[in-house]
Amino acid sequence: MNDIDARVALAKRAATAGSEVAVAEFRSGIDVETKDGKTDVVTEADRATQRRVVELLREEYPDDAVVGEEEDELKTVPETGDAWVVDPIDGTANFVRGTPLWLTSVAAVRDGEPVAAANVAPALGDAYVARQDGAFLNGEPLSVSERADPETFSVAPTMWWGFDRREEYAATARGIVERFDDMRRLGCAQLTLSMVASGALEGAVTNVAPHPWDSVAGVHLVRQAGGTVTDVHGDRWTVGSRGLVASNGRAHEAVLAAAREAES
Repeated sequence: MNDIDARVALAKRAATAGSEVAVAEFRSGIDVETKDGKTDVVTEADRATQRRVVELLREEYPDDAVVGEEEDELKTVPETGDAWVVDPIDGTANFVRGTPLWLTSVAAVRDGEPVAAANVAPALGDAYVARQDGAFLNGEPLSVSERADPETFSVAPTMWWGFDRREEYAATARGIVERFDDMRRLGCAQLTLSMVASGALEGAVTNVAPHPWDSVAGVHLVRQAGGTVTDVHGDRWTVGSRGLVASNGRAHEAVLAAAREAES
């Protein structure tokens, strides 16, 4: 097994182990705290899940950087070297409401580019994995949707617009409903991107600069499933880009146009 394959295997194993910690607390009446605002919630399950994931990562790669949403891990991805990006519970707002649309995300990054990813959604029974040669759902190969007519697309606004940016959120939603068949809003960025990879959605859009734990694994999944991911300007998405526009690649300009509605 080469190093990248080993990182793929570890990403899946760590995400699975972390998700088992989280799902044990799901719908259990766990205490909820807030971080930066009324709706920015966190639980002890988030912290315990991240600790379990990081424990497994450091057993295998003690010298690698770890970027994680919770506690004292790094908050930005190093430009060089090997690193891991962890979101213990992406979709915590869903988690605390008893909604099963959440997952544990682990990605391996080398010199700022993802090389392995696993998004494990235990309440749905789904495990998305991206290698260097493809993407998989529960072991079966994934491919983005083959739909090419935007009027048949389902597209999701993703990430979260703060209360001081709700005009941008509304403009994005309007851009979607005026162009496409329907709109989805899952409340879990990584699951949204995973569903673009699987063909369940044709696109996901935001003009917000995403955190790495909300984006890196899902971006790798979309690309390895044959899709396209850019920033809001249409340039190739990288860590640190402003905006994130993911699509099946068949009508990316239309999806990009919806994201750009927020810019006006």
